[in-house]
Amino acid sequence: MSVWMITGAARGLGLEIARAALAGGEQVAVGARRPESLPEDVRAHRHALPVRLDVTDQALVDAAVAEVTGRFGTIDVLVNNAGRGLLGALEEISDAEARSLFDVNVFGLINTTRAVLPIMRAAGAGTLVHIGSRSGFEGEPGVSMYSASKFAVAGISEALAAELEPFGIESMVVEPGVLRTDFLDASSVQRPGRLLDDYDGTPAHDTLDWAEEANHTQLGDPVKAAAFIYRVASGRTLPLHLPVGQDALDRRAAITERIDRESAALREASAATAHSESE
Repeated sequence: MSVWMITGAARGLGLEIARAALAGGEQVAVGARRPESLPEDVRAHRHALPVRLDVTDQALVDAAVAEVTGRFGTIDVLVNNAGRGLLGALEEISDAEARSLFDVNVFGLINTTRAVLPIMRAAGAGTLVHIGSRSGFEGEPGVSMYSASKFAVAGISEALAAELEPFGIESMVVEPGVLRTDFLDASSVQRPGRLLDDYDGTPAHDTLDWAEEANHTQLGDPVKAAAFIYRVASGRTLPLHLPVGQDALDRRAAITERIDRESAALREASAATAHSESE
């Protein structure tokens, strides 16, 4: 039995990961801004600890970590799941909207990870699971700022994997495709305060239209995705990246092929930019 702490676990993928971990016999701290809103099956589970947690509030983060260690003694696995979306062309997004997104998706992850790491270092072991996105390895129109935040999550996770290896701590970024959750609801994804007519009929606004049509009809099953993530995170060795879903696998293959193809044509000229001893 290990101790899991999951942020943003009131619904969606975070909730399903909590359920998968509880079903696996783990002790689970279920972080939510309103713990009283957690479903009864999780809130009342004898191995669950609902904790009030807003990852943008360092005081609440520290209090939640103290509550978890006070109840369970340690934290073996941290799942940084808390996050939200922001749609729209980059030109439409205000500075305040972009910063608010990064406060949750990036700095919230940093806040929680930084609070948990001393516990894991003292134990000489630990697992960090960061929920990124398919948009964290391929920038797509209409999600530039969301992609930027998830690219940041991937970069942080990769760096942590190297930084923390001497302490026996592993780090993995999970990159799901589209899942049938309420992530596309207004409660989870924001649209710009102003939309520019010039982008109508272009890929950026096509994404806005898709989000309305696709909501709650996405192909990805969050229950199966959570079970898969739980199984991999419970393994002895974590992959650096974990694509989840056929769409995530397909887009990863497509972007990798494009990078390889474009690099091949420029490889010789790129290598020639190195300093030559004869110069």
